[in-house]
Amino acid sequence: MKLWGNNIPPFYNKDYLDGFMPLVEPYIKEGAKSCVIICPGGGYSHKAMEHEGRHVAEYFNSIGVSAFVLDYRLKPYKHPIPVIDAKRAIRLARSLAGKYGYDKDKIGIMGFSAGAHLAGSAGTFKGDFGYDLQDDIDKESSRPDFMILCYPVVSCVQYSHRGSFENLSEDLSPKSARELSIEENVDKTTPPTFIFHTSGDICVPVENSLLMASALSRYEIPFEIHTFNIYGYHGVGLANGRKPAVHLEYVEMWADNLKNWLEGMGFIN
Repeated sequence: MKLWGNNIPPFYNKDYLDGFMPLVEPYIKEGAKSCVIICPGGGYSHKAMEHEGRHVAEYFNSIGVSAFVLDYRLKPYKHPIPVIDAKRAIRLARSLAGKYGYDKDKIGIMGFSAGAHLAGSAGTFKGDFGYDLQDDIDKESSRPDFMILCYPVVSCVQYSHRGSFENLSEDLSPKSARELSIEENVDKTTPPTFIFHTSGDICVPVENSLLMASALSRYEIPFEIHTFNIYGYHGVGLANGRKPAVHLEYVEMWADNLKNWLEGMGFIN
């Protein structure tokens, strides 16, 4: 499903380098009252569409949640193109609530690694970055009702996963780094958030999740964080043995933790 139908908005034309049209893949669960936009990771250079996208959407269907997997733009496209794609996906999902039966006020966004940075950007970055609203879909709110951040790239200021930010932006000056850091954009309007990380992640340091949790706590935003004492692993997805994810029974429980959190927050019946 195309985010903008057959026409790309004028805002994109100057950056529309390869003809790629951003898409969402719907995974609709009959009777679901909530919906999640899923942003696969890949350092803003590629997307792990299977184990951080489609497999996760299938999991959400199994617990009674509808989902859309977002095929967003990335390198050579630069900020703010990916976050505009994510915000449009939230608006599109909200506009389809009546058609698919989930609640308009139970639409979340989820991401893995750099995809979690994208999800967090959609949940914390303000404004539309010069993008002119195009249609009735754009009249919907782009603020998610909850966020799920899995081993997230969070900060461009400290403990930074430099490769992701170099792919995302040509300007990594101190001012730009702060603007691109999710924890620097948290405020009272940030939605409730679930965070999962492995404490020995050698790719994206766990401090990214701890910085995010600290920012959420500072503004009294409801959040839950789970860190697992596993060394070396990144990009595990559901960690349930579905390739290329590894089979880590201990880490696998994060999905059950998430289900419990969603139930406790009222996003699952």
